[in-house]
Amino acid sequence: MEILVPIDDSEPARAALEHARRQYPDAEITLLHVIDPNFATYGEGGVYAYESVLEGREATAEKLLADVRELTADHDGPITEETTVGDPAREIVAFADERGVDHVVIGSHGRSGASRILLGSVAERVARRAPVPVTIVR
Repeated sequence: MEILVPIDDSEPARAALEHARRQYPDAEITLLHVIDPNFATYGEGGVYAYESVLEGREATAEKLLADVRELTADHDGPITEETTVGDPAREIVAFADERGVDHVVIGSHGRSGASRILLGSVAERVARRAPVPVTIVR
């Protein structure tokens, strides 16, 4: 059984990983970090150049996956790590479909009200579009 756990540098993502490890102790877990190039990062004088933002995020992704690797060292099943670039919800659904994973376990930031309307919910979009069951962990 292969479990897909989208991972970012948030507590909900780490909670989703812990949930997946507890519920599926022997399963293969694939950690997927999606770098969203559309997220604006502002610096002195305006928006940073696209390439420098992406480079910084790739380095951050590597550090994040290294940190998560330590958290999962005692997992009985195999753990693989993947990084991709794009819209997070689309990339997660596409990965689940292409890879044929059995289940997606994703963390929710628990947004509500105006922030949910403005920012949307990646977890909600994944749950609506994924070709496999999705567990949303808060």
